[in-house]
Formats: sequence, C-alpha cells, structure tokens
Amino acid sequence: MTHSWRISALAERHRALGSNLEDWNGMGTAWTYSSDLADHHQAIRTRAGLMDVSGLKKVHYVGPHAESLLQWATTRDIAKLYPGKSVYASMLDEDGKFVDDCIVYRTGPNAFMVVHGAGTGHEMLVRSAQGRQVAVLFDDDLHDLSLQGPLAVDFLAEHVPGIRQLAYFHHLQTRLFDRPVMISRTGYTGERGYEIFCKAADAPFLWDSILEQGASLGIIPCAFTALDWLRVESSLMFFPYDNSQMYPFADQKAGDTLWEMGLDFTVSPGKHAFRGAEEHLRLRGQERFKITGVLLEGVRAAEAGDTLWQGNQQVGVITCGMYSRLSKRSMAIARMSVACSEPGIALQVRGSLEVSASTHALPFDDPQKTKRTAKG
Repeated sequence: MTHSWRISALAERHRALGSNLEDWNGMGTAWTYSSDLADHHQAIRTRAGLMDVSGLKKVHYVGPHAESLLQWATTRDIAKLYPGKSVYASMLDEDGKFVDDCIVYRTGPNAFMVVHGAGTGHEMLVRSAQGRQVAVLFDDDLHDLSLQGPLAVDFLAEHVPGIRQLAYFHHLQTRLFDRPVMISRTGYTGERGYEIFCKAADAPFLWDSILEQGASLGIIPCAFTALDWLRVESSLMFFPYDNSQMYPFADQKAGDTLWEMGLDFTVSPGKHAFRGAEEHLRLRGQERFKITGVLLEGVRAAEAGDTLWQGNQQVGVITCGMYSRLSKRSMAIARMSVACSEPGIALQVRGSLEVSASTHALPFDDPQKTKRTAKG
C-alpha cells in the first residue's frame, strides 16, 4: 500500500472479505480474499461473479479536438464510434512498440471516456492534448463494478429494461437500484459480462445490493487475481506482465510489437495515420517471439517466469499460468520463439515445476467468442 494514492470506496468491503488491499495502478486492490480463487473462477465461468475493477484509469476527453486526439493516439478508427459504442484499442510509441491498451467509449458528439490499465497511454494523451481544444478529466469518483458470467444478463434483466438487447462493446446510461449508472457490455473474462460505472458514493450500496439480490443465482464477490485465471483461458494480455518490461531482451529497450503480442487485430483496416504506424508496418515479419498457449501435464499451475525448453535450448518463458478444476487442464500463456509458436510442439517446463508440455492454440476457452457476443 506504500504506493497507493487512489482510494476505492469499497475498501472496507474488501477488508471484510479478507483482502489486504495490495497496490495496483495506484489503488488498493483486492488481489485475494479469504475464500478460494478456484471458487471465484468457477462462479464466473458457470454463474456470475462481481469484481471491483475501479483501479482502472478512467479519463474523459471532451471538446472539438477530442476525436482527432484519439484518432492519432490509438490504432482504431475513432470516427466510426457513435454515442453508445466503444472499442478496444492499442497505443504505440514512435518506435511502433506497444505501450498501453484501452477501451474508448464515445459518450457524446465531442465526448469520450478512455479506460486504461497500467500502461503509459494516459500520460501520452495528456501531453498530446496540450494546446488543443480538449478538456482532460481523470475521474476517480467513477467506480467500476464488473459483473461477469453467463447469468449476469439474467440478473440485470430483472432491474434494467433493454439490457438483453445491449450489444457487445455497447453501453447505455440508465439506473440500477435507482442509482445513476453507465452499463457497458465489456469485461476481461471471455464471458458475457457487464461493467457498471457508478459514482463512488453509490458503489457500496450497489455492491451490497447486487450480492444480496444475486445470491439466489449464485453470484459471489470475486478477487482481482481471478482475472489471471480467466485471461489465460481467454488469451487476454495484461500489461506489463506479458511484456518485455517484465521479460527484457538483452541490449534492447523495452517494447513489443503488436505482431508479437497477437494484437495486430486492433489496427482498423486501412488505417495508417496513428502514432507509430510506419514502424508498426515496417516491423511485420520481424517478430522476435510470439504469444502462445501452453498445455501442461499434471494438476499444478505454472508460475510466471518458468522456462520452456526443447532439449537443451530454452525456447520460451511462461508469463501466466492456471489450473482449471472445471476442464481439469493446466494452461499457460507464454512468450515463445517464433519457430516454436505453432500448436502441438513438445516442450519441457523448468522452474517451479518440472513437467512435459506442448504448445496450444489460443484461446483455450471459447475460441469463436460465442459466449461474450451472444444475443438475447
């Protein structure tokens, strides 16, 4: 907590559930509770779970230059967004290397909200906004409750008219338990889920109400680390834990390309005018590694930093691992040499455990993304 400068309105709720509120992104965050993380994972995969993800940075950009600012700063065609629509985007530096990802929400004709993780995208945007007709508001009063899982829509449908018709990556302004909220059909789990943006003063009431009224559906509070388990199955990157900021190359400054991270899909077709675009295009085909799935033998999860070998040659490093008692598989995300990034390559794991493994296509769970995009 020594680095925390942002305060969650739900801090006391988390402490009551057994959290020590470890720092993430400047906010005390419930990495764990006294309950079992496997129960949290199972709830989100089979019912629904409620998480506090207010540690995400939420920034409003308002003014006639807001669209052009975000058009240059991100890989997506922001002009295609309309009020109520959002998009997942990457942000690059001048070297064409990944520095942050974000979700851009269009909230009005000249108004956007950008939600960042722990990268440096916010700082880059603030510098770029200087001298332009755009107001920048870092909104820490806005809290973010993430209700994720197959029954999330059934619960919300009892309280929010029209929620079943809300499409993936769309949002609406509404009320929940008579409190003003913005509900977005987004999340970080690979499940059908919703993020509920609310005022800090309303967050404890909404948290308590969702858990109390959702208990009959099996909705439980879930800790932040459960996202690591879910993201491994769903192939979701987490800056900087999958990046060269954590696993540097010798004699090279930190930074990875979208081609290496498997995030090249975040560049809108035909878009060439954004920060780092020329270098991004030049670096295609020059990948030093690729993000790859790894399936391990046994019932233990690999740890970040465990290495992957072919004979006497190290060919990769695991960045995040998990064991699912639902699928009874030990899975991991890894930074793998390009030559060993195809599925079905036999490997050995060394480090926290010594087992055989093989490369596997990503994502492990729901490769067609049918769950998160389901209608009705």
